[in-house]
Amino acid sequence: MSCSPVELAQKNQSVLVTWQRYRKESSFDNFVEFAVSLNSFTEFLIARGPNGLLHNARELEQTALGLFGDERTHPVNDIAMQELHGRVHNISRLVELQIANANQQPERRDNQGDAAQDIQRSRDVWLIAPDKQPWADLLAQLGCFGVRVDYFTWDQLPAPMQSNPIVLIDIRGLEQASWTVQIRSLREQFASSQMLCLSVESEFTKLQAALHAGCDTCFPDDTPLQTIVAHVLELNDPLEQEPFRVLVVEDSTTAIKLIQRALEEHHIVSQAIADPRDVLDALRNFQPDLILMDMYMPKCTGVEAARVIRQHAQFLSIPIVYLSGETDVALQIDALRLGGDHFLTKPFNPVFLNAIVKSKIERYRSLRRSMYHDSLTGLLNHTSSKSALDRALADAEREGKPLSVIMLDIDFFKKVNDNYGHPVGDQIIRSLAWLLKQRLRKSDILGRYGGEEFLVGLIGATADQALQTMDKIRRDFHQILHPYRDTPFRCSFSGGIAGFPDYIEREELVLRADEALYRAKRGGRNQLVIAHPLPA
Repeated sequence: MSCSPVELAQKNQSVLVTWQRYRKESSFDNFVEFAVSLNSFTEFLIARGPNGLLHNARELEQTALGLFGDERTHPVNDIAMQELHGRVHNISRLVELQIANANQQPERRDNQGDAAQDIQRSRDVWLIAPDKQPWADLLAQLGCFGVRVDYFTWDQLPAPMQSNPIVLIDIRGLEQASWTVQIRSLREQFASSQMLCLSVESEFTKLQAALHAGCDTCFPDDTPLQTIVAHVLELNDPLEQEPFRVLVVEDSTTAIKLIQRALEEHHIVSQAIADPRDVLDALRNFQPDLILMDMYMPKCTGVEAARVIRQHAQFLSIPIVYLSGETDVALQIDALRLGGDHFLTKPFNPVFLNAIVKSKIERYRSLRRSMYHDSLTGLLNHTSSKSALDRALADAEREGKPLSVIMLDIDFFKKVNDNYGHPVGDQIIRSLAWLLKQRLRKSDILGRYGGEEFLVGLIGATADQALQTMDKIRRDFHQILHPYRDTPFRCSFSGGIAGFPDYIEREELVLRADEALYRAKRGGRNQLVIAHPLPA
């Protein structure tokens, strides 16, 4: 997972400041502030942070929530205070070590001209094993996707905290008593790493021991090679998302401040309106992921506002969470029946508020993602690809910059399905999708156009630059060995390229790229062809 040292330091500082404030004045309100900042820190680590830190933060959060109580239970007793203090400063020490030794990773590839500001980066991957040779195919496969693996034996490990690597651990040939000690020692030294245990016996107590010692994921000894490759690639390519956005519909200025302060601790962007009759305009302009709605407001209740919102197709699925002092269960159920999704009673626990908000937004975004993305590859689907290309073309025309569209098609794909089966064919499609995501930028357009055909849009790249970039990907894809029983095989793809401003309309760009693709197919496959416009 990707973790910014600056953000990590900010989150840690927030926990330290709120903890020191509680130690100085041990009021319930100050403990709430501490619990909120700690919850925010833990959520940050879950999404993007080092695993060792996450383990420690979760333990501290559970301890703090167990002491939450109310005004009568604070300050906590001396023993609890000392335990919390020790845990807070242990986490702070780990954060300082992580930041002090963070490595800047090399760029995955040189990109086109000025368009490379958001190129993705690859994490270090280590293999710790008594012998490198049994994993030669794994290292070769990862190398094809641009992931370099450094090999170490157990007695030649690098210094602690030099990096935040993904660690592959081969425990073959070791007694359980030995490898559990080794893994536990690694976890202490590399608290920020993801640890994957290879060649574990598929037996409950062995898997339990490996996980308890500090591994994050275990791969039994019969795990297909491609499964391990896929997991490493997913760890190298976390899904980055925009900050959550919440619209607060509340007529109380005090309540608005309390809600927005709780949301800000978790970097949730919010906008507040006092009059529910303005909600439609706010939804169109702010584009929130969730609405926090007061139940009782002058001139319009929250339920009435929710019913108006649900009359609009584009707002049918947006979550609505009611906030109210209403404790009548029958009225709460009726409110939910009339357009709401959840009910929080005032005064609300800020940790619980954030948990509800995040879970609702994550499900909402997951639903939207399933609508706009291909389920097999995670790339944009056919319709979303065309929409993204329309937006990119409008930007290119406005800014006077080039744009290249590439249509790709896997060669002889029907034979792959016929000879090896559709599951293997699906894996070939995933492999090409992974390679494209690994080598291209977040700003580029990557879509599965249908079947084994892909659409790529390279922002700011001329057709010649696109050819240079995509031809390197083509060569590397052809080097990947796809496992099938004892006879691994290779695949290739062909592609056609069309560029803006040679072609102006989206339909024409796609058509010309598609025509160039079929010229590449007729010319022998495993090549790329540029669609050059005819002279006027």
